[in-house]
Amino acid sequence: MSDVRLEQQGHVGIAEIDRPPNNFFDKELIGDLAEAFDGFVAAGLRAIVLCAAGRNFCAGANFSRPASDTVGTAQDRGTDHLYRQAVRLFRCPVPVIAAVQGAAVGGGLGLSLVGDFRVASEESRFTANFSRLGFHPGFGLSVTLPRVVGAQQAALLFYTGRRITGSQARDIGLVDLLVPTDEIRPAALALAEEIAVSSPIAVQSTRATLRAGLADAIAAATEHELAEQQKHFATADFKEGVRAMAERRAPAFTGA
Repeated sequence: MSDVRLEQQGHVGIAEIDRPPNNFFDKELIGDLAEAFDGFVAAGLRAIVLCAAGRNFCAGANFSRPASDTVGTAQDRGTDHLYRQAVRLFRCPVPVIAAVQGAAVGGGLGLSLVGDFRVASEESRFTANFSRLGFHPGFGLSVTLPRVVGAQQAALLFYTGRRITGSQARDIGLVDLLVPTDEIRPAALALAEEIAVSSPIAVQSTRATLRAGLADAIAAATEHELAEQQKHFATADFKEGVRAMAERRAPAFTGA
């Protein structure tokens, strides 16, 4: 797990993504996070803080690489593609608090929604920028984002690909605690420790009730998301979206 740093403080596990400054993910990194979460659960820990080194929490996939290298393909079997690894994170039975500094972009936003709660600052930025890149949302966001912010706000973020600030994210319910940037991780740890004081039997049972069927819904959604993405990755619009992002300009999509 060279890119995932693990720590334990009392009953709380800390999993830090260590690919600064942008912490781009791939299926190997998400698989390593899933292994870390499983290890924390096996050790009897009661809460997990998910955080990242560097300037940004997670800028999603690195599209300077072929999309199939990052996400996998719809033909993958077993647990080989990224989204099947992501579902393992959502099946974790203990609460997760995401400490989000800087940007949570695309699939990075999806990763932040693995958390039951998100701690951020006014300088944090959130965007579901898939439509600006020319492809369907992934990482279970078609399920998780509407669940957290409501269908209307989720549609607005998906259709526009707009970037929102920490306070805007708090206003729509995407962020739970807004603190100064240098206090994000301490505040996330404090919340995890507060949860860990409660009875783990009661917390995990209540969480299972509140999240009943969620992981299964995400598993089904990610299979659909991946199939849609595979179609879109072959389009001219996707190629234009990636070029426009690299060149820091507005995309000129043709619908082809």
